[in-house]
Amino acid sequence: MKNEAQLPLPFGLSEETLRAHLQSATRKKISLTLTDNSTSMISVRVKDDILQVRLHRMFLKAGDALITEIASFIGRRRGKTPLIREFIRRQSSLLRRATPRLCRINAIGKHHNLCEAARSVNNEYFGGRITAPVTWGTRRRGRAVRRRTLGSYSSHTNTIRINPVLDKKRVPSFFIEFIIYHEMLHSDMGVGQVNGRRAVHCREFRRREKIFKKYAEAIAWEKEMNFLI
Repeated sequence: MKNEAQLPLPFGLSEETLRAHLQSATRKKISLTLTDNSTSMISVRVKDDILQVRLHRMFLKAGDALITEIASFIGRRRGKTPLIREFIRRQSSLLRRATPRLCRINAIGKHHNLCEAARSVNNEYFGGRITAPVTWGTRRRGRAVRRRTLGSYSSHTNTIRINPVLDKKRVPSFFIEFIIYHEMLHSDMGVGQVNGRRAVHCREFRRREKIFKKYAEAIAWEKEMNFLI
């Protein structure tokens, strides 16, 4: 399953540039993860003397003054944050407009309804905070099915795509839900860095992936799905 990296906003910074600015301003080593989590815009914790910062990717549009305030906040975790609050308030309308409607895309298959499956997974595991719509991908003949292509999340379009080869009666609903859950984790967690490298499936991702109630069954079923190739 691949993670491409949400919001079609005119961002001005790259992830690495933002991290470098924050690290320079705080004079502390920073591990930055960009997310599409609209519930928790900024969070920070310290681990092994490294500030592990999670920011909504809207902050890629931040100016110098806002970056300075963000750095002050994550470095001290106290004080007033008027610029951050105002920035989030101004971006809220853009966030709402940029959120696609789940059931207005190709979510209804011949055997599986992705709209219903996504809503169930979103509510049970994410408190309904995932905004990414889920759609069937485009059918392509002659390509082998591998695990990494069963589903994908694009943060550029904030969209989850499920391989249409799974729209078969013999594919159990729990497996469809597992693929959706996996991609929703990508949307929720973003892409972090481990030893300076982008880490899509980090240790925390794998831990959360196993929270899925039928994780063992889904993994076992996937190993036996050669009939789909």
